[in-house]
Amino acid sequence: MKLSEFKFDLPNSLIATHPAENRDDARMMVLHRSSGKLEHKVFKDIVNYFGEGDVMVANDTLVFPARLYGRKEKTGAKIEVFLLRELNAEMHLWDVLVDPARKIRVGNKLYFGEADDLVAEVIDNTTSRGRTIRFLWDGTDEEFRQVLETLGETPLPKYIKRKPDEEDKERYQTVYAKHEGAVAAPTAGLHFSKELIKRLEIKGIRFAEITLHTGLGTFRPIEVEDLSKHKMDAEYYRIEETACQIVNKAKEKGHRICSIGTTTMRAMESSFTAQQLLKPSEGWTNHFIHPPYNFNIADSLVTNFHLPKTSLLIMACAFAGYDLMMEAYKKAIKDKYRFFSYGDAMLII
Repeated sequence: MKLSEFKFDLPNSLIATHPAENRDDARMMVLHRSSGKLEHKVFKDIVNYFGEGDVMVANDTLVFPARLYGRKEKTGAKIEVFLLRELNAEMHLWDVLVDPARKIRVGNKLYFGEADDLVAEVIDNTTSRGRTIRFLWDGTDEEFRQVLETLGETPLPKYIKRKPDEEDKERYQTVYAKHEGAVAAPTAGLHFSKELIKRLEIKGIRFAEITLHTGLGTFRPIEVEDLSKHKMDAEYYRIEETACQIVNKAKEKGHRICSIGTTTMRAMESSFTAQQLLKPSEGWTNHFIHPPYNFNIADSLVTNFHLPKTSLLIMACAFAGYDLMMEAYKKAIKDKYRFFSYGDAMLII
C-alpha cells in the first residue's frame, strides 16, 4: 500500500491538548471487525466486552523526563536537547536530538540548570538533528538520575502546543508503568485507572505485562510513498516467561487476547513461535506492520485515534482492515472524537 492512502483531513481542534478529567471517562468507539458495526461508549464500558479467562497485555514502560533546555557555551544560545536513549551508563553517553541543530557541533559544551548543575559535551553527529553527547558527571548514577528528574520536562509531543504542567507528570504515564526508558507514553494504556483494572480482574480477566520502550521511531514521519521501503527506528523490548505463560494458556483455551496499544502489539509480533504462541525474548525491534498482515497473538486491540500518515494508523488499519478503519475515522471526525496521545480510545474486536 501507499503512504498517500493514509491521508485524511483532521481539524486541529480535534487534537486533544489535555486528558479527560478521569482516565476511564474518555470516549471509546468500539469497532466490530466481523460485522463492521460501530458502537459509541465510554472507556470504562470495556469491562462489558471481555470475560473470565481473557487476557489483556499491557506495556509497562515508564516515561522519563526526556526534554532538557540548556545553553551553548560562549554564546549562551538556548538549546533544546531531547534524550532518546542511554548508550553507556558508566560514561553517561546518550543519543539525543538537538534543536536548533545547525548551532550544535562536535566539541561544543552545553550547560543545564541555573547553576550549571549539568554539563555535556557533543562528541558525534548521528543524523541531521541527532547527536551523541557525554554528560560530564562525577557523582553516582543515582544522583545523576535525580538531576535529570529535576531539570527534565515531561516529553509531551510537539503538537500539544503548551508547556507541560504538574498534572502531566502523572497523566502522561500509565498507572502500571514500572521500567524506565520511554520517551513517549504508550497512550492506549493511559485510559486504564486502578479502579477499572480492579473491576476487570474481579471479572476474571488477567493482565500480562511486557516492556517496549517507546522511542521517537514510533512517531518519526514516514517519508517514502512505498510502505515496504520504510525503516522503523529500533526500540528495546523485553517479554518474560511469566507473560508468555499467561497469554499462551489463555490462547490455547480459546480465550480472547487483547493488546493494549500498538507498542504492545509490535513487541508481541516480534516474538512468537511457529504455533503462534508468545515466546520470551529481549532485544531491539524495528518491526513495521502494514497491510496486508496476519497477526499472530492478539485478536483485539485498544488504541487511540492517530494522526494521518503515521505508523500507528497504518498498523491499526492492518488489524481492523483498511476500508473499515478509514470509514470509522470519518465517523470519528464527524462525531468530534479527540485524537492522539490525550485523546479518546478505540476498541477493535
